[in-house]
Amino acid sequence: MTNSMATIITTERLTLREFADEDLDFLAALMSDPEVMRYYPKLATRDEAATWIRFQHERYARDGHGIWLTSLRATGEPIGRVGLALQEVDGVWEPEIGYMTARVYWRLGYAAEAALGVKRFAAEELRLARVISLVRPENIPSRGVAAKLGMRVEKETQFKGFLHLVHAVVLGTD
Repeated sequence: MTNSMATIITTERLTLREFADEDLDFLAALMSDPEVMRYYPKLATRDEAATWIRFQHERYARDGHGIWLTSLRATGEPIGRVGLALQEVDGVWEPEIGYMTARVYWRLGYAAEAALGVKRFAAEELRLARVISLVRPENIPSRGVAAKLGMRVEKETQFKGFLHLVHAVVLGTD
């Protein structure tokens, strides 16, 4: 892994930057929290979290974006991960805004704030026509974040063995 820590997006309260080796402790704790990972197939081990960081570095190099560490601007404290990742949905590659926040920071608007920053980045910097978010139907908080992004449910699909709702929004229309 590289130690690149390029800041990608800054919002009113948050900084989104590339993951670095030093972020492993935070990410491993985040991805092993049963409540945070409730809608994922399983909890991640520390080794799986390290592999996940390496995969993001591959995405940064290949796609010019990926999932970034989200931290508080005021303190630099990491609070989650948010970003843009290409996902294959029903045979089509789609740019997905994904978000995950540490439990202590739930219901404070951070996921929506960070995701809105990613939406702006997708529209203004990458000039993408649309973005999606894949959300399990029972994940009401994440569905709420998608709604705050102006996304509407487009369809249902099987993704990684689970039913997901494909929330989508055309960029540059709001």
